[in-house]
Amino acid sequence: MPDATALARATALIEEAWGRPIEALESLAVRSPCDDPLLRSALHIRSSMVITETAVAVHQDRLHALTRPGHVPAFYDLERLTSSAADLRIAQAESRSFLQAVGHVIEAREAAADEGRAPAVRLAQAAVARSGRSPRALGQLPDQPASSAAVGPSAAGRGPHR
Repeated sequence: MPDATALARATALIEEAWGRPIEALESLAVRSPCDDPLLRSALHIRSSMVITETAVAVHQDRLHALTRPGHVPAFYDLERLTSSAADLRIAQAESRSFLQAVGHVIEAREAAADEGRAPAVRLAQAAVARSGRSPRALGQLPDQPASSAAVGPSAAGRGPHR
């Protein structure tokens, strides 16, 4: 979907995450907003994207009109051309930011769903995460690295010992 707008991509992400068409999700969010606050947040961001996408279309149309083939812009059109290009870039950056925000909301939803898993699974994951660390010696501070184990004989290996 390389030609899809940011709004279309956000809509697809929301529909995929919640498994329903956007119209059903919008009515669900209006009927019971407290049931799924992350859905409400994602749809609020999407509604802001609708406004931004309209602004992108307006700025693109203005730029196309000012730069149509065979048309040489007048001197006073150069300022409108420059400001329209800057406004277009701003609107596109806002669209990308909104799309990223929708992605963050979906990630938060997935993280919240992961928290609801069985405690045994979370404990096992924590044990696996801790197993990569070396144990500390008694009396060693938590910020100090663990001492490495000796590989060979003690340091004074030559000569007689008393």
